[in-house]
Amino acid sequence: MDGVVWNLWHGCHKKSEGCQHCYVYRRDAEFDKNPDEVRRTSLFNLPVRRTRQGEWKIPPGTLMWTCFTSDFFIEEADEWRAEAWQMMKLRGDLSFFIVTKRPERILQSLPDDWNDGYENVTICCTMENQRRVDERLPLFRSLPICHKSVICEPLLEPVDFRGGLAGWCEKVTVGGESGNDARVCDYDWVLDIRRQCEESGVSFFFKQTGARFRKDGRIYNIPRRLQMRQAKKSGISFKLE
Repeated sequence: MDGVVWNLWHGCHKKSEGCQHCYVYRRDAEFDKNPDEVRRTSLFNLPVRRTRQGEWKIPPGTLMWTCFTSDFFIEEADEWRAEAWQMMKLRGDLSFFIVTKRPERILQSLPDDWNDGYENVTICCTMENQRRVDERLPLFRSLPICHKSVICEPLLEPVDFRGGLAGWCEKVTVGGESGNDARVCDYDWVLDIRRQCEESGVSFFFKQTGARFRKDGRIYNIPRRLQMRQAKKSGISFKLE
């Protein structure tokens, strides 16, 4: 994917159904690491690093995929988060994209000068099934964030946003689950979310099929290298200005 991954801390705790086969746990197990241990990484100050000539190492205009091996709003990171916000504000020429399963912790974790949000920060909430849509969407929708989006990945079942996307959500991203133990993602579920986005005037992005993809009643086992490619080939993503 385009952009730079900024994993400023690492380690997490499984939060909901989508975490069952978390890739962070899978990868940490390969190196005999404890994925439940939340620790600050050596890349913590990546956005503000400079070259010997005094220029930013991360050039202006870069998209920063923020905290993808943890949750930015996890409790153990409370002592580091204020400094992270300061770096994001200082680098107003970068775009930061944060995904969370903890919308209930967002409000208490925002900086004092946040107001309705930093223009260069997008916060995306995961809603992988109907239970999490019903639980997280009303709360997330109410938060003072100027750029919000939703991700249904891994999509585990059909979901109904009950008309609650319009007027605040910029984009819904959908994707299946990867890995050897991946659960099935059904194309009909994907198309129905697309329909809801069309009706609500929200952009839609079909990110990946996942490893086990059902279409027209048949389950396809799709290699990891082809999952994004096959989703793109479907041609169903759309972006609204």
